[in-house]
Amino acid sequence: MAGRLVDSDPELANQHAQAAKHSASRLPIVREAVGETAYAAGDFAEALSEFRALRRMTGTNEYLPAMADCERALGRTQAALKLIREGLAEDPEVPQLVELRLVEAGVRAGTGQFDEAMRLLQSEIEAIGTRGTKVARARLRYAYADYLEQAGQVEAAERWFVAAASLDPDETTDAAERVDRLRGVVIDFDDSEDELEDSEDDTDEVDEFVDESEELGESDDSEGSDDGFEGDLEDSEGDSDEVDESEELGESDEDSADDSQQSEDDSADQLDESAEAEEAPVDEVDDAAEAESVSDGEER
Repeated sequence: MAGRLVDSDPELANQHAQAAKHSASRLPIVREAVGETAYAAGDFAEALSEFRALRRMTGTNEYLPAMADCERALGRTQAALKLIREGLAEDPEVPQLVELRLVEAGVRAGTGQFDEAMRLLQSEIEAIGTRGTKVARARLRYAYADYLEQAGQVEAAERWFVAAASLDPDETTDAAERVDRLRGVVIDFDDSEDELEDSEDDTDEVDEFVDESEELGESDDSEGSDDGFEGDLEDSEGDSDEVDESEELGESDEDSADDSQQSEDDSADQLDESAEAEEAPVDEVDDAAEAESVSDGEER
């Protein structure tokens, strides 16, 4: 966590490192994290204390340039120069040699020896030549160009900033920006335009969303209308079927009524026949009575 925050928020990074120190103070990597984050946060006293502890724990002189720079920042120039001499006596590799010379030049410039600081850096550039890493050589040239600019030698400063930028493709320094500044090329970024563009983009997205929603709504309405139309047709067909069934039922009822009427007529005919049958014996009785009357008269 501390390593990820050291560039963006060194103070917060140092807090994380301090928390780790409370639980693992004897681990060199933890003390290194505390020292580096404190140095980045500008707490040079804390950083110096941690670098000293790290030197005792590991026996390495890797952090001598940082220790010397802490002494310089704290105003202890003699202590800083003493650490630089110790480091140079170890015949360090080019990257550490460059860092020691940069601190020494800072000490000289800070004590008013500005020309000596420039001479020191120029001499080291010539002595190193093409040895060492590109980043180390870029840092050396960048510092020399910065002193030249402070001395008012703008053209010379521009040349050395260009040299530093050519050795620094990853832009660990801002050499390219310093060149543009010296050449009068200044790029101002107007955040308000970006915000306006973002706002317009958001508006366009909203409009597109609304249009899509309306299209989907119209599509749903159309589908709903089609479904409704089909439903009406089905209902109409259903009503037609019901009417046909009703008509068939009506015809059936009429047929039943006719059959009933026919049954009633048949029953009436049967009653008439029955009545006729009953009248026939009566007629026979009357005929018999008349016959008896005739017979009685003849006897008299």
